[in-house]
Amino acid sequence: QVQLVESGGGLVQAGGSLRLSCAASASIFNSYSMAWYRQAPGKQRELVATITSGGRTDYVDSVKGRFTISRDKVKNIVYLQMYSLKPDDTAVYYCAAPILSTWGQGTQVTVSS
Repeated sequence: QVQLVESGGGLVQAGGSLRLSCAASASIFNSYSMAWYRQAPGKQRELVATITSGGRTDYVDSVKGRFTISRDKVKNIVYLQMYSLKPDDTAVYYCAAPILSTWGQGTQVTVSS
């Protein structure tokens, strides 16, 4: 069964950094776009960043210039490097392969002010 497993979340002060990792269980994910979503308490799930199989990236406006999505096709890992974190970035972050309808279990990111 193909699956995605996130790690790297935690508690950080405003202005700090975190790097999230999403380990894919199979190389099949290398052929598809991958994405990071987040869901804050009481809010709808939000698309944060995407990366195509060819490496093209896109971001929601609120994280542009602060977050970077990347992928390592040898290790089957997708990363989300987050800099200059703000309290508004607090959420559960999910890795996904949308076209495969596959989601990870999520990792909590909490940014204190």
